[in-house]
Amino acid sequence: MNQKVSVVVPIYKVEKYLSRCIESILDQTYTNLEVILVNDGSPDSCGTIAESYAISDMRVKVFHKENGGLSDARNYGLRYITGGFTLFVDSDDWLDKKMIELLVHASYNYKADIVQSAFYYAYNDYLLYDSRVYKKGNLPEILDNKGLMKELVINDKVKNFAWGKLYKTSLIKDIPFKKGVLFEDVFWAHNVMKRVNKFVALNDPTYYYYQREDSIVATYTPKSLDIIKGLIERHHFIEKNYKHLTDDSYKVILKTNLIHYNLLFRNRKNDKGGAYRREIQSYIKKNYPKLKKAVDDDTNLKRQLILFRIHPYLNFCLLGIQKLFRKINIFPQPTGLEKIDL
Repeated sequence: MNQKVSVVVPIYKVEKYLSRCIESILDQTYTNLEVILVNDGSPDSCGTIAESYAISDMRVKVFHKENGGLSDARNYGLRYITGGFTLFVDSDDWLDKKMIELLVHASYNYKADIVQSAFYYAYNDYLLYDSRVYKKGNLPEILDNKGLMKELVINDKVKNFAWGKLYKTSLIKDIPFKKGVLFEDVFWAHNVMKRVNKFVALNDPTYYYYQREDSIVATYTPKSLDIIKGLIERHHFIEKNYKHLTDDSYKVILKTNLIHYNLLFRNRKNDKGGAYRREIQSYIKKNYPKLKKAVDDDTNLKRQLILFRIHPYLNFCLLGIQKLFRKINIFPQPTGLEKIDL
């Protein structure tokens, strides 16, 4: 019941946030920890900050390496873990002090391979909590492999994020993250989840997912299209191993393609000549019959697909009209996230 937890923290250009992250780990009520800080060639004072914690707390181990990206840093940290459980924490995020204790207890109580915490989207002045999906105070949700894979594809209750989950180390030790891509978790998660017999999702949020203005999520470039590559790679895996989820997978791919086409259009200076937009159009045209079948039960998405195929600008018009109608209360407002002021 007191098995060691290895906490892997990849570090790059986060000197403003690093102390908050590390201290939230060291202040955990569950104390049998191994904190692996991987300085991924950060050009600021992150390395010095990390070393200061290694001096003051013997549970902290610091490794310095040349910059190779988030995946490479996580893979590097995985080499040195000795705990029976592993937790990934991004270096600008932080944890509730009871998070690891709750996750470990749930793992033992439910004999789970992975336990996932609910989380807050954390801003400087407020938090957002997805009360549409998670219900504070409710009992955990227990998923078998079939249910888990469906939830992973849908990406509501079970997120593709590697962080915020307590893994049995034996489950992930030999599955590296794909290097050189953004949204690396999308390429990784399904390979891990295939091995899971029992997955537990906690409803109470204990992980704070910090929303930075300068994050890769907030600053759009065509490199963000890696998420589509990841979803398509996962789709091939789904077709081979979970054929009943093929339509669910196509639906997610379509939604993501439409979102990124719109983002590319709004950032046309980063898509000179429209090559990336044509690539999305080509994928949708090539797979149109399968995509149409997948969205047959979703009237709005089906309408978007049909209009996009005729011309992408028609889909823009639809979205604009829907936004206007919501503004004047002809259409209902979409259900939002619960806001908590700090």
